[in-house]
Amino acid sequence: MSVASGSAEGASRRERQREQLLRDARAAARQITASEGVEGLTLAAVARRVGVSSPALYRYFDGRQGLVHALYEDLTAELIGAVREAARRQDEDDISAQLDAATRAVLEWSLANRAEFGLLMGATYATAAASQTELRHVISRELGGVFGELFLRLLRTKGLEYPPDDRIPPALRRQLATYREILQPELPLGVVQVMIACWRQIYGLVSMAVYGHLAFAFDDIEPLFDDMMDSLLALLGLEPSPKRR
Repeated sequence: MSVASGSAEGASRRERQREQLLRDARAAARQITASEGVEGLTLAAVARRVGVSSPALYRYFDGRQGLVHALYEDLTAELIGAVREAARRQDEDDISAQLDAATRAVLEWSLANRAEFGLLMGATYATAAASQTELRHVISRELGGVFGELFLRLLRTKGLEYPPDDRIPPALRRQLATYREILQPELPLGVVQVMIACWRQIYGLVSMAVYGHLAFAFDDIEPLFDDMMDSLLALLGLEPSPKRR
């Protein structure tokens, strides 16, 4: 073996070790967050889990906030993957079923990953976003973008009633325009307003389920979820998915 090939093999091995350490560290960050909440997530805690020193992790993460940012990216990718896959499994021409399935996937993922939901959209989001300004747009861009695509298809293929710009209060119109740039620039402002009206109901129900608000009465969230989806689909001029009729 030549010196050059030996050096290349050594470099390749170090790169594989580096990639494995990064995977292990990100997995450990997820485990710590799930068991202790994001408050317990530190470089030292992750280092102990993967068997390296804290300084070793500073080579890959910009302190604790860099670790939080990496975890946020991983969680977002996982949630968006679940939502897209849920919609993909439906009939490609049935937008009602796709919207229903995608929204249900948000609920199911959030219930299965309560601490992680807290970081993405819940109680600990503000802390993460305060020191990582780029995180402020992530969920709106990624999750909102998935639903934005569905709403754009709905608008183009089936039509959708929505308020014209001059019926939207100027202050709200300005903010909707800002949100639209992140969400789906091709949508009319009135459609974005309809989307926000839907999302505030969805987010409220998901948060109620995740944090146990009113659990004394709504111990099974499915009937309430189905009732909400029937109302939202009717607002969009759609029938409920045949699976639930």
